[in-house]
Amino acid sequence: MTDTAPGLPSDMRLKDRFVRLIAATGPISVAQFVAESNARYYDSRDPLGSAGDFITAPEISQMFGELIGLWLADMWDRAGRPGPIHYVELGPGRGTLARDALGAARRFGLSPEIHFVEGSTALRAVQQSHFPKAHWHDDLASLPETGPLLIVANEFLDALPIRQLVMTASGWRERMVGIEGDRLVPIAGTQPMDAAVPAELASAHEGAILETSPAAAAVTREIARRLATQGGAALVIDYGRAEPAYGSSLQALRAHTKVNPFECPGEADLTAHVDFSVLRPVVEAEGARWLGTVEQGAFLISLGLGPRMEALCRAAPDKAQAVRAAAHRLAAPEAMGSLFKVMGLAAPGWPTGAGFPAGG
Repeated sequence: MTDTAPGLPSDMRLKDRFVRLIAATGPISVAQFVAESNARYYDSRDPLGSAGDFITAPEISQMFGELIGLWLADMWDRAGRPGPIHYVELGPGRGTLARDALGAARRFGLSPEIHFVEGSTALRAVQQSHFPKAHWHDDLASLPETGPLLIVANEFLDALPIRQLVMTASGWRERMVGIEGDRLVPIAGTQPMDAAVPAELASAHEGAILETSPAAAAVTREIARRLATQGGAALVIDYGRAEPAYGSSLQALRAHTKVNPFECPGEADLTAHVDFSVLRPVVEAEGARWLGTVEQGAFLISLGLGPRMEALCRAAPDKAQAVRAAAHRLAAPEAMGSLFKVMGLAAPGWPTGAGFPAGG
């Protein structure tokens, strides 16, 4: 189903379109539901900030982006300052992270060519107002093939489609989206999926849900391939888990409030936890270096969050309370510090990078 499907008004609510499609052809996969919902959602609005549906780390404080920029500059410097060098951001939002990161990096001589991987028409317009000379891409395939890449993906993988399998009395089945009256509801499909479940996870209690994200794996694979081929480094930052686990993590945010993920597709931000445990072998299979996956709080603190916070407080004492609150939100375990993870990747021969084991 697409927004240009014949016989359906282009202004019809996505929920109604899903209901009509399912009534006519049967249940759709959770992956299709998430993909089409987020495509409609992101292309129609700027979802960030107090007036939007959610807020990301770069919007909380400039400290986040500055520390990311310093990490990139340090990696580039210790790799011998190769060029031409490209800054690549996946899902750059309003461009806030790029602004802060590149501003900090420039102080150390790093002024890369800027590339944004962005599918939202609305957000591209915002980004262009800040970075008129940047290059935009629909996906990673059109990025430059020469020169090292410094890649940042902050809260990008969590919005990609997920596939869900559910354990039933008859075995594993794909979790689908069906209808009850005019409501969209999750249901178990009819096709046996036991062969798709790893042996160590095959035995589970009835009702257990297993999530995978082939899309996240594909993006990670392409990042790793590019780094192994061209050189460079990457930071993948998202909320998720470092070990496999059962359960549905699919959630929807609307006006900063969690809502039923199936209630208003295309009108709320759909995300799911990233399973970082499955990404390491993807990286290493492509010949890139997996530097580790660490908690965001520990990573930012190791890069100098504390000293940077104190410097900002001294520079603007009237804003000190807000600065300290922002630092706490970014790094405290009970806030974003533990839930959010940072995965580091690098090309063979590049340094490990501060914040990762043996990377100081």
